Amino acid sequence: MVDPKRARYIAGAEGAPPLPPPGGYQGARRPTAQPPLFPTAPLVNSAEATAEKQSAGAIGWIALVAAILFALTLLATLFAGGTDLLYGATMLVLQLVVVGVIIAALCSPRGRVLGASALVIMLLLNVATVGAMSALQTSASGSYGGQQTAEQRHAAAYPGVKDLSAAEVLAQPSLEEVRAESDAASAQIRQRLSDRFGYTWTQVGPEDLRPERNGYGGESMLVQYISVPWMTNEPVQDYDRKLEVMRVIEDVLVERGFYGMYSFNEPSSSLDDTILEKFYGTADAHTQHTWEWYTDNYPDPLRFYAVLFDLSNDPAGELRAERESDSAKTGEPLEGLRISFLAPQLLSEADREEFEERMREYPGY
Repeated sequence: MVDPKRARYIAGAEGAPPLPPPGGYQGARRPTAQPPLFPTAPLVNSAEATAEKQSAGAIGWIALVAAILFALTLLATLFAGGTDLLYGATMLVLQLVVVGVIIAALCSPRGRVLGASALVIMLLLNVATVGAMSALQTSASGSYGGQQTAEQRHAAAYPGVKDLSAAEVLAQPSLEEVRAESDAASAQIRQRLSDRFGYTWTQVGPEDLRPERNGYGGESMLVQYISVPWMTNEPVQDYDRKLEVMRVIEDVLVERGFYGMYSFNEPSSSLDDTILEKFYGTADAHTQHTWEWYTDNYPDPLRFYAVLFDLSNDPAGELRAERESDSAKTGEPLEGLRISFLAPQLLSEADREEFEERMREYPGY
């Protein structure tokens, strides 16, 4: 009987190799498995990879949310007026914590974008920038309460001025009396100089009232009064003419109860020559570009200032630049004589009754 396997090669399979004998050829070896041409990376647990990605993304979101919450906290403190709290240790520690989280996010590839966004927020809104805004707001509004005690807030509301008794305030001329006296004296000085030298005048600013600080961290009910300043339209350049002008002013003021005029710019003022040169151009009154004379009516509070600007004694042009700037703001002439009055710590007649009533709350001040 013919073997079926052998029959396949005999019939139509010319040239085919013969089948191996039963049991195979002697000494033959089985082929061993060949290593793959391109080695593959070892398999990683998919659950661990997912957890790692989620962790890397979460740190970015944590940094962003922390930066936003911290910025909102700073803004809320700003609007509440807590300047002292902004610069407290708590805010600084919180800021350091948020910065640490942002740095961690920036070190993570998947959290880097969110970390960068958080960093931008921190650069715009942090203790330094928001604290500066709060300080400016407090300074502009005058709200210096901060973390003051009730006693400190009570002292800050003191209506008078420290070391100035209520009796002294009430005994001195009122704001209205001082204003009337300065207006009358100014008009008389201007008229006398116009009659003598033919000067014409320009008002170079309005009257100015400034609240006086009370010495306890607040504002008093008293004000500093600065009269309307006037200036000649004509220059005053001759040395002898300058002296004549000052003597005419002195005569008017002495008649009204003032002392004789005192010159700040002359060497007799006892100022050092370097100071005279700095403020008046030179130490010699003949060549100075600025003269400044003063007097008052002590014990009354009114003080008088006369200032002469002479550009002919300004070869370097330093005074001219300053005067051009002032003229652009006020419209005043570049040179000539300017006169004005000042009086500190005045109480208006309209506030007298309220002042006396409020002062009763401060018996030990």
